Amino acid sequence: MSDVMTAGLGEFDHAGDDNVVPFQVEGLDVRGRAVQLGPMLDAILERHKYPAPVARLLSEAVVLTVLLGTSLKFEGKFIVQTQSDGPVDLLVADFAAPDAVRAYARFDEERLAEAVANGRTEPQELLGAGVLAFTIDQGAHMQPYQGIVPLAGESLERIAETYFRQSEQIPTAVRLSAAELIDRDEDGKPRHGWRAGGLIAQFLPEAPERMRLPDLPGGDGDEEGHQLAEDDHWTEARAMVETIDADELTDPNVTAERLLFRLFHERGVRVYDAHTVYDKCSCSRDKIGGVLAGLSEEEIQESLEDDLISVTCQFCSTTYRFSAEEVRNMGE
Repeated sequence: MSDVMTAGLGEFDHAGDDNVVPFQVEGLDVRGRAVQLGPMLDAILERHKYPAPVARLLSEAVVLTVLLGTSLKFEGKFIVQTQSDGPVDLLVADFAAPDAVRAYARFDEERLAEAVANGRTEPQELLGAGVLAFTIDQGAHMQPYQGIVPLAGESLERIAETYFRQSEQIPTAVRLSAAELIDRDEDGKPRHGWRAGGLIAQFLPEAPERMRLPDLPGGDGDEEGHQLAEDDHWTEARAMVETIDADELTDPNVTAERLLFRLFHERGVRVYDAHTVYDKCSCSRDKIGGVLAGLSEEEIQESLEDDLISVTCQFCSTTYRFSAEEVRNMGE
């Protein structure tokens, strides 16, 4: 644990890429996490050669997932998934505790090309109408928890904030950003890569009565959605988060610690040990075999190609091949 305000930026190591940095601002009753993703994210995107608008959108989903998933206190999964009617109709990013991240996007090439040609590449334009689901899976013997919020033509940042405000009753501020970088390697050859970053800050005072939220339209409050006065500490914290420039979240020279220092040093921000995340898929030959074991003889015959059944993981693109005899034996 490090106290950014009193230690000074030059007196401790920076977490660096692919490390989620938890923080607390005691003077404002705010806690949160910040991250910059580099090699881990680039590996996920490179595997599928996503077009830039899709890669940028999936990058933001991955950042949101690791910011929220690394708060899990148990062995399980946290999954962020969109389903919608836009050119990018599916985004899936999941975090498997303690450190594994994988992600996948599905899109319509023709509709995406049309959207790009018309300059309609904002997240809300690519996603369209649909839902965003947050799923917490604690394992085989526990019922998964899922929260769903409409996409409603907004960015992933605003959708996440709406979810926490309405479903969890926690005032939350979220910033997400992704950038495509083109530079040159040591030999002067062009080099392409992706970076992304984000920050989530939540108002979590020790006195619950201080966490005062506006009445939501349609609730038990005033029909006009009468708003209670927002706590001054949260107003201040949220205003600070809103000053974050998108470039600050992806610039390798502006580390998570430097950003937190800029935002909150006057209030005494404290950072904790970083949580490293990795590009790591949970698929395996045994898991795929378990699924194939349920195939009937007719389904086995229909699935054969060159005397083999091939299954490719949509996340990591690994292909598993089985003979018909192997599949029959699995079902016994």
